[in-house]
Amino acid sequence: MALKQVLDILELLDRPEVDGAEIAELFASRGLGGMDVEPVKTDLGSTTFLRLLIPGTDGRSGGGKAPTMGILGFLGGVGARPDVVGLVSDGDGAVTALSAGLKLVDMFNLGDRLCGDILVATHVSPDAPVKPHEPVPFMGSPVGMEEMCERLVDPDMDAILSIDTTKGNRIINNRGFAISPVVKEGYILRVSEDLLSIQEWVTGRRPVVLPITTQDITPYANELYHLNSILQPATVTDVPVVGVAITAEAAVPGCATGASHEVDIELTTRFVVEAAKAYTAGKAKLFDQEEFDRLVRLYGTMSYLQAPRRVK
Repeated sequence: MALKQVLDILELLDRPEVDGAEIAELFASRGLGGMDVEPVKTDLGSTTFLRLLIPGTDGRSGGGKAPTMGILGFLGGVGARPDVVGLVSDGDGAVTALSAGLKLVDMFNLGDRLCGDILVATHVSPDAPVKPHEPVPFMGSPVGMEEMCERLVDPDMDAILSIDTTKGNRIINNRGFAISPVVKEGYILRVSEDLLSIQEWVTGRRPVVLPITTQDITPYANELYHLNSILQPATVTDVPVVGVAITAEAAVPGCATGASHEVDIELTTRFVVEAAKAYTAGKAKLFDQEEFDRLVRLYGTMSYLQAPRRVK
């Protein structure tokens, strides 16, 4: 279970001045050797980027060969002060990523170590802007989407789980979490059967899949409609990316407070941890490399969808 880790992270993030140093101190108190903490201030607000490595028994950081899993908390901000007071729904992505990281650190120190390295990255902003969006308002970010992707996506990641609150819509009507099809180099691939199985085992229910469109896997800079930012990491990497969407039955604004459900976050955290275990041990595949290669031979590259284009 990961409820204790979720509550520890929620307590730290639900405050008007989120201090990255305090988050690093929490991880250090649990035995993590170090966390990269980088404060950033812009005209739109402030945020702190957080990055940490949990070494695997056969991880490349120690000279091993096991693949590295990236766990990203993707969001605009954990707060929208002074417009609203408290932790906003949009912050669930950061809460989940950090909770998964804290759970993995606790496991590491108890002797339960994964095969491969885990890289966790997110950012926390207590005063992110709110921006218009249909059907409900979205949270903006103090930094641009391209910069956020560049800061969070690490070239050492062999696969990425991108976690984002995905409640501000009417196309996914399930409370809990959903996983997206795999996105790689401009292609929307089939949903990973292995991840579907893990989702079933963790939830005890039938799997839920997030419907996505071509627009959703293109950069925000093209000004097309996007469901949300959950698959933006796929625009800056050639490794497979899966969106892990924290969802609701009704459309909930990203700037809504009192809308974070610790039970749903814990469920999502457990899924992320189990997926990381299986992937780094070579027991879960996100996509079929031979099928992908045949797809490219038949229809060519789709990587141009990863770059913003403007029609004059």
